[in-house]
Amino acid sequence: MSDLRTPHAGDDQAEDDDVVALLMRQHGDIRNLFDEVEATKGEERRDAFHRLMRLLAVHETAEEEVVHPFARKGFPGGEQVVKDRLAEEKAAKETLAALDELDTDDPTFMPQLLKLRKDVQAHARAEERYEFTHIRRSTGTTDLAAMAKAVKAAEAMAPTRPHPGVESGAKNMALGPVAALVDRTRDAVRKAMGKG
Repeated sequence: MSDLRTPHAGDDQAEDDDVVALLMRQHGDIRNLFDEVEATKGEERRDAFHRLMRLLAVHETAEEEVVHPFARKGFPGGEQVVKDRLAEEKAAKETLAALDELDTDDPTFMPQLLKLRKDVQAHARAEERYEFTHIRRSTGTTDLAAMAKAVKAAEAMAPTRPHPGVESGAKNMALGPVAALVDRTRDAVRKAMGKG
């Protein structure tokens, strides 16, 4: 094992009472996991890729359940901003699904991963610029904290480290395939928001 350790939201023990700050830190976690996948090989790469897949699935589900509904109504032009973000997410999910079919040692894996990284980073920049900025400007601290609580409930569904006693990403994924993970995340978010 290398001594690469992927930092993740919560390592700095921040309060996480601002949904925008939390989501931006998750964007950093996602960048770090892409770096880890690119820098490793074999089983380490598989583990890092599975953690990346889990975090992407949970992060996007949390945004769809928490951020997008607020953005649609919360500021002028919000509906179009969300529509554009959903189109980007759809493209990234298609690439992610194609990657999930490949072994991480497959020669076509890295070019596909680099395409996914480019798409995800463009999507994150657009969110930060067109969605997060408006949310922060148009939302009080109470609502920012309530949305952060719901996103944290989602984050608990996809630890960026394997569960104790589950040494490989492949085994960790078996605990919750992506579709089931998305469903559980949606339920956790709705419960945290008092909708479940």
